[in-house]
Amino acid sequence: MQELLLHCRPGFEGEAAAEMQELANEQGIAGYPVTRDGSALVRFVCPQTGDAQQLMQAIDFRQLIFARQWALGSWVELDPEDRVSPIITACAQGPIASLFWLETADTNDGKALAALTKKLRGPLERALTKTRFVRPNKTELPRLHLCFESGQKVFVGWSWADNGAPWPMGIPRLRVPKEAPSRSTLKLEEAWHHFIPRDDWDMRLKAGMTAVDLGAAPGGWTWQLVNRLMKVIAVDNGPMDRRLMDSGQVEHVQADGYMYKPKRTVDWMVCDIVDKPARSSALAAKWITQKLCRELIINFKLPMKQRYPEVMQCLAHIQDALDEVGIKAELACKQLYTDREEVTCHIRVLR
Repeated sequence: MQELLLHCRPGFEGEAAAEMQELANEQGIAGYPVTRDGSALVRFVCPQTGDAQQLMQAIDFRQLIFARQWALGSWVELDPEDRVSPIITACAQGPIASLFWLETADTNDGKALAALTKKLRGPLERALTKTRFVRPNKTELPRLHLCFESGQKVFVGWSWADNGAPWPMGIPRLRVPKEAPSRSTLKLEEAWHHFIPRDDWDMRLKAGMTAVDLGAAPGGWTWQLVNRLMKVIAVDNGPMDRRLMDSGQVEHVQADGYMYKPKRTVDWMVCDIVDKPARSSALAAKWITQKLCRELIINFKLPMKQRYPEVMQCLAHIQDALDEVGIKAELACKQLYTDREEVTCHIRVLR
């Protein structure tokens, strides 16, 4: 097992590769990325035996911005006449798993393999159960990833639940609520799933909290806040969804989201305004350092080039602003599945 396989958004292979290379350099581990534009996958190869596993253990998956999911393992060539046996042989070289996921790249070519993976699920489940390479009752064991590049090649790898995404390929299964006024509502829901442990939702997303949604219209993100029974100030010069306004939980303020300030500290600020990332990161820093909110989620729209350096610069500016006023806060960033040419930043003041 001499490489890590990372899933990412198609077109962001270079950013995921640059991030992994920087983290490997920080750990003093020799390795190099292998990418193909539009493939939605990044291979990070460590020539020295054991280094890939050491690198995976040294990195907190939550700090990765552009990787949706990862696994430690190696590639296996398959015989179209018997694809199961080579996979079982490869599984003997790794740890026992608690479950297995059949995966592909998040591309049209990957989706075309759905019929094959569906056909293989039953035979693989029987073989993995018979050999006891997968033991469903042992939830503390790692997950087995079988990522098919084609009918002739598969990546056999492992990840650990406490250091990886909780979904195959890092893709959550979320549906747009019929009542939500726009599909963008899923961005905020996915951000909560990613940044807030599910056990904390009742405390950090509870009824009666106050929130400000900057750039709210028509109300996709406001809908999520209202659905959690919060009181919301929706700031936008555009019109809000009538059903949201009829809820009695929303106050619509027609103003520039970058200029608005609440009269008192609110529990949440959320923002999905299209603007330069430097301006959005400065806005996030202002809301936290001036104690306008206790927790926030904001999207940074990315430029066409130098996207990874731009994100890192934005995060550094926010951290510098926090350090300057002595505020301790959690700061995290992720390109979520529902994001496109953007990343989502989360900041929470630590009491």
